[in-house]
Parts: sequence; C-alpha cells; structure tokens
Amino acid sequence: MSKVAHTPLHIGVLLYGCGHHQAAWLMEDSSIERVGDITYYQELAQLSEKGLLDAVFFADNQSFPATTDRTMPAFWFDPIVNLTAISQATTHIGLVSTISSTFSNPYTVARQLLSLDHITGGRVGWNLVTSMTDLEAQNHSMTHLPDHASRYAKAAAFADVMDELLTSWSTDQFLADRTSKRILDSEHITPFDYKDDYFQVKGPLSTPQSPQHKPVAMQAGASKQGVALAAKHADAVYAVAWNMEQARSFRERIDTALRDIGDTRHIQIFPGLVTYVADTYEAALEKKAKLDAALPIEDALKQLSFFVQQDCTKWALDEPVPELPPLSEFTGPSGRYETILNIIQDKQPTVRELLGYLNAGGGHLTLIGTPEMIVDEMEAWFNAGVADGFNLMPPTLPHSLEDFVTYVVPELQKRGLYRTHYTGQTFREHLGLS
Repeated sequence: MSKVAHTPLHIGVLLYGCGHHQAAWLMEDSSIERVGDITYYQELAQLSEKGLLDAVFFADNQSFPATTDRTMPAFWFDPIVNLTAISQATTHIGLVSTISSTFSNPYTVARQLLSLDHITGGRVGWNLVTSMTDLEAQNHSMTHLPDHASRYAKAAAFADVMDELLTSWSTDQFLADRTSKRILDSEHITPFDYKDDYFQVKGPLSTPQSPQHKPVAMQAGASKQGVALAAKHADAVYAVAWNMEQARSFRERIDTALRDIGDTRHIQIFPGLVTYVADTYEAALEKKAKLDAALPIEDALKQLSFFVQQDCTKWALDEPVPELPPLSEFTGPSGRYETILNIIQDKQPTVRELLGYLNAGGGHLTLIGTPEMIVDEMEAWFNAGVADGFNLMPPTLPHSLEDFVTYVVPELQKRGLYRTHYTGQTFREHLGLS
C-alpha cells in the first residue's frame, strides 16, 4: 500500500437524526421528515465528502425506548446497511460503524465489515463499544446489562478474535489459476482455533483481508478499562472533552496506557466538536439561542438523568446543580460524567444553564463565532497535541454541516491545516496510518 503525505488535522462527522441539538427537529427548516429516507444520509455523506472530511460515523442503540411522543428515531437503519448504501453514492470518504461487543457475533461482524471494505476499496472503520442500557440487553435475551468490568473483559476478547478474523487470509492466496487448476493456496488458509471464556471461533473467515490491511479500529470508552482496550487495539479514539484541560488529561491517559504495555504507537484522538458559525459572532450566537429557546426541558432533564445515573427531573431549574458524587465513585459511562463535573466546576451553573451546555452533543467542545474564531481554537488544540482532529457533531443537519463546509473548511485550508483534495483512497490513507 502506498504511503500518503500526512494530513495535519483530521475531521469526521457523526451523523445523527436531523442534528445533535435536541430541538433541531422543531426548527421550521428541519429534516425530521427525512430521517427514514436513505437519500437523506447519502446527501449528508456527499456534503461531507465535498468538505473533504475523513469519515462519516454512525453511533448505534440496540433498543427503541419510545417513551414519549418526542422520541427521535435516529437509528432508523442498521449502521452497516446505511453505510453500504452511502458507499454507492460516494467515492472517497471513510465509513465508520459502531459495533457492540456485548451483543455482536464476531464472525458475522468481521464478515460484514470486510465485505463493505472490499466493496469500497478500503474505506471502512469500526467503533468498538460495550453498550450502556438494560433495554438493549433485553433485546438480546438478557435480563440486564452485564457489569462494566464484565463488559470490558468480553470487549477485549472480542477485539482479539476480530484481529484474527480480519487478517485470517489474504487475496494473495486467491490464485484463480486455470492452468494449474488451483483456485486457492489452501496451505496458507488455515484455522486459527480461537478459544477463551467468551468465544470459540475456529476460523478462518470466508472473506479475505481488507484492501487497507484491515478496517480502521476506533474506540470511545473513557474508563480505565476503555483506555486500556484502546491502547491495545485502537488506531484512533473518539473522546469527550469540554475544555483543553480535560483533553490534555485524556491524551496523557492514552499515552500512559501505551507506555505501560511497551507500545510506541501514536493513537489519534478526535474530541467531539459542536460548532455554530456565521460571518459575525452575534449571528452565530443567535443560531444557538434559537435552538436553545425551543429545547424541550423535560427531555433534557431525562437525558441529564441518564448521564449522571440519578433522577434529575425534580431538580429546581434556576438553582445551582446539586452536588454530584466524585468521578471515582461513579459506575456509569465515565467520559460524559467527567465532562459534566468539569462544566459545573468551570461555570457553577444553574440546572437550566447546565442543560444549555449539554443540549447539543452532551458537553463536547462547543465553539461559537466566525470561521477565524473557531479555527483559532481548533488550531490551539491541535498545536497543544491534545487533538489530532475532531469528530464534528452538527447541531442541525444539514444546515450546520453546510456551514462548516462553507465557512470553516476554507479557513482551515488557508492556514495549511487541512487537505485541499483527497490524496489516497482508503480510510487508513486519509488518517496517515501505515
């Protein structure tokens, strides 16, 4: 595989419903009617490719808790099926699907990912998660989700067997030689007999190795176990960081975990990024204010309850946020919880103000202003070494994504921080990975 010049700053986009702001669907020009239309996602991916983004990414939830009339069916399509349709409407952009090790069969997943990787010439990545809710578990013949430690022990085994499956044989062993009457070099396609407490997989996979060696491995957990899993298996990590201090702390944790296992790799880190951009700061702020004013408070409180793992629906909106347990005592998803603690420490907000910070993307870096103001901060994070790029989380879709492509990408290019054209074909090449 040819090696391409390193692109300094990477940008992917997390596609979610009609935008990450909880009030996005209520806007008069929202895309709510199209969330079940595959051409909508194809057009979003085409817009992302116009902006030369590295990848489009789909999260996932394997339950549908439609408990109110305002539930967003954001995961209408299975992410791999959605990405397969998107692949036929794009030519370069990477395609990243979330995969749950708690519920998935590794052989089936490896076959799906490699099939799509061959179909696209090597544009696939996968984001390994352990899932978060009992509702998901109850759709997979479980009464409740296994505890955190058990989920990550299974995730580590899942990643190990996936490595075996994804590299079990190469197209070099597909001979198709009529003269010698040999289709395969079967001597080099042998079982690997993986066995542990979670999986027994004989192998090999029925699909050969990827055009990019293997699909790019992503990870998103911020717990101790999640960081250890990333250090062993990930090429890149999605991160939650409200400020540069939190981003720097996470970078140090990843680097320490790599040193602990004697690994000299550089794992790329992509914090989430929410942007409101316009020609002036005031116009950008107005875009946020309009969305915030339409926010359904009841829904926002339920989301906060999930983030902090306690009932917040009775909290007084205009009083300070009640005291929360320290991170060391929290047993839920730790990355988002750490962000909430940082926001409270930095801003001393009322409950209503905290909801305002969280209502578009859940507390990721949020930048408001002109293209120059936004790129100043992105460049500062990049130069500080705390971010190799960003995972864009547009408040509205397609409008916030259009704004980013129209306003921010040219400013990044002007400063030499971003590609002016794709120089490779595979997702690994986009990220500068060998």
